[in-house]
Amino acid sequence: MARISGVDIPRDKHVEISLTYIYGIGRTSAKEILAQTGIENKRVQDLTTDEVARIRDAIDRNYMVEGDLRRDTQMNIKRLIEIGSYRGRRHRLNLPAHGQRTRTNARTRRGARKTVPGRKRARK
Repeated sequence: MARISGVDIPRDKHVEISLTYIYGIGRTSAKEILAQTGIENKRVQDLTTDEVARIRDAIDRNYMVEGDLRRDTQMNIKRLIEIGSYRGRRHRLNLPAHGQRTRTNARTRRGARKTVPGRKRARK
């Protein structure tokens, strides 16, 4: 396995797909990295150590990935919470922050349903 940015990328997949295992690199970024380094899209196990080093250098120079990106994202959320913005309050309450409805849906963010007694209408 090749180790790039502290992540072991899978050997049997194409380089473009394997690079997406690194937090902060998607398909588009992976294609850009391969274009910058001049490496054709082959399987990771077929890469030479020089090619792996070129990919590693390109990522280190041009992209914020893994720990740095996670830390930066958490600091942005923490800043929003501290200044008391609307988005910060939504993060603090663990609710959707981008205007989605919460009357229905939003189960991923709100968690499992909590049954409230007396919620149903009284039957006649």
